[in-house]
Amino acid sequence: MRAGPIAITGLGAIADRFDHVLLDQWGTLHEGRAILPAAYDCVAKLRHAGKRVLALSNSGKRADDNQKRLAALGLPREAYDGVLSSGEVAWTGLRARDREPFKNLGQACFLITRGHDRSIVHGLDLGIVGDVRDADFILLGGLDDAAAQPDRWRDCLSAAAMRNVPMLCANPDLVMFGAKGLIPAPGALAAFYQSLGGTVRYVGKPHAPIFDAALARLGHPEPKRVLVVGDSLAHDIAGGRAAKMLTVLIRSGVHREALADAADLPQAIRALAASEARTPHWTMQHLAW
Repeated sequence: MRAGPIAITGLGAIADRFDHVLLDQWGTLHEGRAILPAAYDCVAKLRHAGKRVLALSNSGKRADDNQKRLAALGLPREAYDGVLSSGEVAWTGLRARDREPFKNLGQACFLITRGHDRSIVHGLDLGIVGDVRDADFILLGGLDDAAAQPDRWRDCLSAAAMRNVPMLCANPDLVMFGAKGLIPAPGALAAFYQSLGGTVRYVGKPHAPIFDAALARLGHPEPKRVLVVGDSLAHDIAGGRAAKMLTVLIRSGVHREALADAADLPQAIRALAASEARTPHWTMQHLAW
């Protein structure tokens, strides 16, 4: 296949190329209010064509929380094959402790989540500490809007970095939608911790653990028969390409403004991607069959 991307209008045009689909949530299935009608239709036709469909999300919440949210937005559980969130992968990894990046983290955990959510540690053999100076590691699953600015965490994280406390980041997204627009997401706080000298281990897209978990969930198919569909070059496309999977970029998502007036769309996407490792195989305006 050439450097790409090749523009298509729907996944039906390439349905013979894949057996399994990993769909991003925000920007692909929905934009926060409801499942997009064309996306709902596409999921139904993918299943009718015999494809396995998983939602793959950088949410720091557990899979069940994400399934409930998708159902509330209009995609019932029976319409697809399940959700794999980075929060679920983190929980499973912390329970097993048998592989990186979950090995040798210790038991005393300083927990940072959105809305004081503790589902990511429920049932795990961890001691949750209130002072980072007592922690063996930091678990970053989410951020409240009011605490999203990384500099608010400077004193706390500087103390942790001085003690070489590792951070496990279960949501590498750099920005998220807050009440007043885009604000820093957990990945931005993790990057800030690294700038202070701290060590960060990542779980979600584009990092390998979530794609390894997806392959295991699908029964270990050949990666070249798995299609990753998402709107982020840095997360969905880069992660899919690194995992040797096929990739489709949705243009109506996070890169919509950058690509809106492109005279040469493939060239514009290649320039925005800046490397072959982040260049999708195909591109489409929105998720459709």
